[in-house]
Amino acid sequence: MPDPHSPYKSKGGVQRIVSAIGYSYKGLKAAVRYEAAFRQELVLAVILTPCAIFLGRNISEILLLIGVVLLVLVVELINSAIEALADAISLDSHPLLGRAKDLGSAAVFVAFGAAFLVWISLIVVRITQG
Repeated sequence: MPDPHSPYKSKGGVQRIVSAIGYSYKGLKAAVRYEAAFRQELVLAVILTPCAIFLGRNISEILLLIGVVLLVLVVELINSAIEALADAISLDSHPLLGRAKDLGSAAVFVAFGAAFLVWISLIVVRITQG
């Protein structure tokens, strides 16, 4: 019976943490280089983060505003991973690969919707309460 453990999985310890940081950096670098949507959302995050500090009245509100923006980035990274994997499997049209890509896109849309609702809600509160 073959070994069920992947030879690519790390064994643990400090080296695992160092490797994980390296892989994460490579992933972020790839997202910036190859994913236009991620670049656009990253620009939005850079703009909205200082706005969150200005708009939030306490640390909880600031973290909520920044958190939903980061959520969009996280979901976009996962969506990009799904798309890259689907394209690596086949560039031909396939209903399941298409569905996977559509579901990833829907996840980004839902994350954007959540971020929009949080931001609009806090802005409306600021406007109505002065």
